[in-house]
Amino acid sequence: MTKPVATITMDDSVAMIRDLFEANKYHHIIVIGDEGECAGVISDRDLLKNISPFLGKPGERTSDLSCLKRRAHQIMTRQLVAVRENTSLRAATRVMLDHRISCLPVVDANKHCIGIVTLRSVARWAVGALEMDADQAFNAAA
Repeated sequence: MTKPVATITMDDSVAMIRDLFEANKYHHIIVIGDEGECAGVISDRDLLKNISPFLGKPGERTSDLSCLKRRAHQIMTRQLVAVRENTSLRAATRVMLDHRISCLPVVDANKHCIGIVTLRSVARWAVGALEMDADQAFNAAA
């Protein structure tokens, strides 16, 4: 689990979300509701789907700029799939694969986000485990 988690509010603009993604190299941002609960998630792919490809280009039009005024609640994924802190990595990975998603917010009993598990973090763990197994096998053979 990675923490702290990048969060935004439901009314943050697409322009602000784009700047946050660009400045921090995030791939997912959690959208927080009025009560502080996880309300949704925005991936970098969600952002790309909602931004005009003509922004910053010579052919940019006023209508292209209007996409930056949209709000997080208009582009976020609302069918939030989340896990609790005591969920095993194996179970969390199975949830991501079954739901075809690339991140899982980790929430407490009040649905407040306390961390995030991503396919990238699972891959990082798996490579570390494989390297440790290889080192142990090498040491046993020596």
